[in-house]
Amino acid sequence: MHLAEKAGFWTDDRKAAAREVERRIQAGELTVVRLSFADQHGILRGKTLVAAEIAAALKGGVGFSATMLLKDTSHRTAFPIWGPGGPFGAAEWEGAADVVMLPDPATFRVLPWAPHTGWMLCDIVFADGRPVPLSTRHVYRQSLAALADAGYDFFAGLEVEFHLFKREATTFGVADASQPGHPGPPPDVSLLNQGYQYLTEQRYDEMDPILEILRTNIVALGLPLRSLEVEFGPSQIEFTFRASTGLDTADAMVLFRSATKQVAERNGYHATFMCRPKLPNIMSSGWHLHQSLKDRRTGANAFSDDKELLSPVGMSFMAGLLDHATAAAAFSTPTLNGYKRYRPFSLAPDRALWGHDNRGVMVRVLGGPGDPATHLENRIGEPAANPYLYMASQVVCGLDGLKRTADPGPSADKPYEARAPMLPRTLRDALAALRENKVLRAGFGDFFVDYYLKLKQAEIDRSDLEVSDWEQREYFSIF
Repeated sequence: MHLAEKAGFWTDDRKAAAREVERRIQAGELTVVRLSFADQHGILRGKTLVAAEIAAALKGGVGFSATMLLKDTSHRTAFPIWGPGGPFGAAEWEGAADVVMLPDPATFRVLPWAPHTGWMLCDIVFADGRPVPLSTRHVYRQSLAALADAGYDFFAGLEVEFHLFKREATTFGVADASQPGHPGPPPDVSLLNQGYQYLTEQRYDEMDPILEILRTNIVALGLPLRSLEVEFGPSQIEFTFRASTGLDTADAMVLFRSATKQVAERNGYHATFMCRPKLPNIMSSGWHLHQSLKDRRTGANAFSDDKELLSPVGMSFMAGLLDHATAAAAFSTPTLNGYKRYRPFSLAPDRALWGHDNRGVMVRVLGGPGDPATHLENRIGEPAANPYLYMASQVVCGLDGLKRTADPGPSADKPYEARAPMLPRTLRDALAALRENKVLRAGFGDFFVDYYLKLKQAEIDRSDLEVSDWEQREYFSIF
C-alpha cells in the first residue's frame, strides 16, 4: 500500500481527481507545482516540486520537518525538540523528524499570477498514514464529522476586511535580516485613500487599479468572490465570498489570504490581514463569519423557520456560540493585536450577546420568518485567524448548544449597554478561559488544546519582554 491508501484518502473520487491533475499538468505545460499546507497559524507553507514528480507525490507524499508545526508567529520553535521523545514524548517528534504532506488533488489549481505553476493543498500525516494531530485541517474535519453524526452540514460564507497599502521601500539590506524571535522591520507604506468615506465610489475608484488586478486573479483561482467594497478606515477594503459547505470555505480563506499577499507584492503593494496596524487614524479589521446548518436528510436550511426569526435549532446553536465565546476567542482572535478591536461603539462587539440585524452585537441574526437564507453572522473574528480553528470552534460550540437545547436569552437592542459576559480584553484572558473549557477540550482534544495554549503563550512571553511605546511615553520623562 502507498501512503495515500494507508491514510484512507485513496478513494475513487481521489483517484479520479489525481488522474485529472496529471492530465492538466501535462496539457498545461506546467513546470512546477507548489504543495502547501496550512500551519498552526493558518499560513501556507510547503515545497515546490518539478511537474514530473507530482504523480509520485500524490501517492507517497512529500516530507518536511515537524518543527514547522511547533513555531510561533516569529518562526521561533516554541517546544523542545532534541530530548528523548521530543516535545510530546513520542519518537516521531524527536530531533526535527519528518512528517508528510499528502496532496489533496481536489484542490488543484493553476496560479494565474504564475501561470507556469500549479498548486495543491495538502493534509499532514505520519509516515504510517496516521493523521498528525496538530494539523488544523484535520481538527476541523473531525468537528465536521461530529456535526454530520448529528445530522447537519456546516454552511459558511466569508466577509473579510483587510488593509491594502502602496509599498514605498524594500528593506532587504543585510542589516534588515530577521531571525527567529526577532522578525525584520515591517515595510514602509503609504495609503491608497484617506478613508472615512464608507462605500463612496470615489474612494473605491482610487483603489480600482490594484483591486481589479486582485479580482482578476482571485476569480481565476475559482474562488467564489461576491463583492469588493471600500471599508470605513484609510486604505481598508472588504471582500465577501459566497457560502459553501464544510472544508471548502476554510480552504478558500487560506488560499485567498495567500493569493492576495502574493499578487499585491508582485505589483508593488502590501496587503495585511493584521487586525489593527499601528498607523494614524486606522480602523480595526474584522472577519465576520456567516453560518447556518444544512439538514443532511432534507438539504434544507435548519436555521429557517416559517413563523419565527430563527428556528429552535438556530437558537440553540447560537446559544452555544455565546456560552463559549470567551474561550473560543482564542481561536477566532488568536493574536495579541486582535483584542485591540473589542471596544464599544466601534462596529465591533465587546460582549457576548445577539441581536436581529444589529452591527454592535457579537452574533447578528440575518433573515427572518419564511426566509430560506436565514443565518447567523458571528462578528467576533479577526482576519488573521486560522480558518480551520475559527470554523471548528463554531461547530464545536454550536453543537454543544444543540445537544443542550440551550437558550440564548433575549436579543440586545443596546449592545454596548446590555448586561452580558464581556469578551476577553487580552489573548491571555482568552487562553485562561480556553484552558478551563470542557466543551472545546472535548471537541478539539486535550492534546491539541494543551499544545495550542503553549504555542500562544510563547508569543505572550516574548511580548511581555518588549518595552512598548506607551511605556516609554508614560515613564521615561516623569520618573
